[in-house]
Amino acid sequence: MPQQGLVVFAKNKKRVSAFYQQTLGLDVIESESSHDLLRDKVYEVVIHTIPRKYAAGLAISKPPEPREATPFKPTFVVNSLAQVRSAAEATGGYLKTEAGAWHFRGHVVLGGWDPEGNIVQFKQAE
Repeated sequence: MPQQGLVVFAKNKKRVSAFYQQTLGLDVIESESSHDLLRDKVYEVVIHTIPRKYAAGLAISKPPEPREATPFKPTFVVNSLAQVRSAAEATGGYLKTEAGAWHFRGHVVLGGWDPEGNIVQFKQAE
């Protein structure tokens, strides 16, 4: 069973789910109109649909503006930041350039955001 979990609320469940599937290599374990359950051996991510009455008031720009005013930033260890960058771009997300990378406890760390601007961080072992 996964050891780490995250729930992401999304206006466009399909698009946000694709971002996390591709950037983290997660499998779809369950897919309902209300949510997608994504999982591998380490991570479990639930993409939960924002109810229509709330989603109607949310505007997601194209490209999405990062939601910097959040107190949370999930961080994921990945095998390849280059693969994450390709997956993020393919699914409407963003990963900062290598020039924006920093080094922390034996990892190269880059921030980015998903297709709805939710902040996320990825790190690769050096």
